[in-house]
Amino acid sequence: MSFSPRTSTRFSAQSALARSSRPDRVREVDVLRGFALLGILLVNVQFTAGPQSGLVGEVVESPVDGAAGWLVTALLVSAKFYLPFSFLLGYSFTLQLADAEHQGAAQAPRHLRRVICLFLLGVAHAVLLFVGDILMAYACLSLLLFAARDLAPRKALRIAAWLLAGLFVFLLARGLLTLATTELVHTPDAVAAARETAKETAKETAEAYRGDPVSVVRANLRALRGALAANILYAADMLAAFLVGLAAGKHAVLAEPDRHRTQMKRIVAYGLPIGLAGGAFLAMCDHGPLDARWYYVAMAAQMVTGPALVAAYCCGLLLLLGGTRLGRRVGDVLAPAGRMSLTNYLTQSLVMALVFTGYGLGLYGRVGTVAVLAGCLVLYAAQLAFSAWLMGRTRYAPVEWLLRTATLARKP
Repeated sequence: MSFSPRTSTRFSAQSALARSSRPDRVREVDVLRGFALLGILLVNVQFTAGPQSGLVGEVVESPVDGAAGWLVTALLVSAKFYLPFSFLLGYSFTLQLADAEHQGAAQAPRHLRRVICLFLLGVAHAVLLFVGDILMAYACLSLLLFAARDLAPRKALRIAAWLLAGLFVFLLARGLLTLATTELVHTPDAVAAARETAKETAKETAEAYRGDPVSVVRANLRALRGALAANILYAADMLAAFLVGLAAGKHAVLAEPDRHRTQMKRIVAYGLPIGLAGGAFLAMCDHGPLDARWYYVAMAAQMVTGPALVAAYCCGLLLLLGGTRLGRRVGDVLAPAGRMSLTNYLTQSLVMALVFTGYGLGLYGRVGTVAVLAGCLVLYAAQLAFSAWLMGRTRYAPVEWLLRTATLARKP
C-alpha cells in the first residue's frame, strides 16, 4: 500500500467519498468495526468479570479455564483490539472532513463539538460502567488528529513509526530496569508477602464491585486514576494508529481493497507469525511460567508484535470479503454491527456491569473463564442480530444519533 506525499488532503478526502457506496460510509470500515467489537468484548471482559484464579477465594481455575485464558491472551489481548478502532477513527476522520467540506460547513466547530460529546460519553462510561474506557483518550487525541489533518501521508506514517519506536524504547528500558532491580529482592518471603497483598487487594475489589451501585461507582472512581495513567502511557500507540488511519483514508484504501490484495496477503503472511510469537510471550507473562517482573518487557514486545497481529487479522478479513461468497455473507453480518459500533461498545459494558457488579447479579470473580467467554459469544451473536434488525429500520443507532446531533448541532 504505497502513499504519495504529494496528494492533498482535499483531493484524497473527496476521493474517499466518491469511491464509497454512500456519501459518509465505507462498507469495509463498518465490517472491520463489527469484527473488532468481538475482540474488544473478549478483552474487556477479562477485567470486568474479575479474577478467575482463586484470588477472591471462590473460583479455582480448572485446566480448561487456564488454557482458555492463555489462548485469549495470546490471540486477542496481545492484538490490542483498541488499535483497529484507533485506525478506523483516523480513517473515518478523512470522511468527516470531506463531508463537512461538501456541505460547506466549518470543520473546526464540528470537530470540537464531536470531541466534547465523545469525552462526556467516556466520562459517564468510566464512572458508571467500565473504568477501562477508551473514549476519553480518543476524544483528547482527536484534537491532535485535527491538528495533523494536512499532513502528507508519508509524513504521517513516519511520525507514527517514531511514536511507536519511542514507546518501545521506553517500555523496554523500564522492563529491563525492573528485572535488574527486583531480582535483588525477589526472595521467597518477598514473593509470599506480595501474593498476600494481592489477595487482600483482590478481595477488597471484589467486595466493592459486588456491593450496591454506590459501591460500584466508588470502586470505579478509585481505579480511574490508574486507568487514566495507562491511557496516557499508551497514548503514543493510539495516536500512531490514528495517523496510519489518516494516511490510509487520504488514499481511500478501504474503499478499494481489491487494489491492495497483494500487499494484504504479505501482511497476513508476515504479521501472523510475528504477532502470534509476541502473543505467546505475553501469555507466558500473564499465566506463567514467567511472572509480573516481565510485564514491561512484554509490553515493549507488543509495540511491534501487537500491530502486526491485528493488521494480519484485519487484512485476512478483507481478503475473505472480496474473495468468496462466504466472505460477502460474513460482511453482510458484520457491517450493521459496525455501523452502530459505539452503541454496541457501550451496551457491552452495560451488560457486563449488570452481570458482574452490584448493579445486577454481582458475579464478579465467581465465574470461570470458559463460562465467561461463552457468555461473550452469546452476547456478540445477539448484538449482530439486533444490529441487523435495527439498521434495517433506521439510519442511526441511539448513541450514534446523539454523537451526530452534537457534531452537526442539529438533528441528522
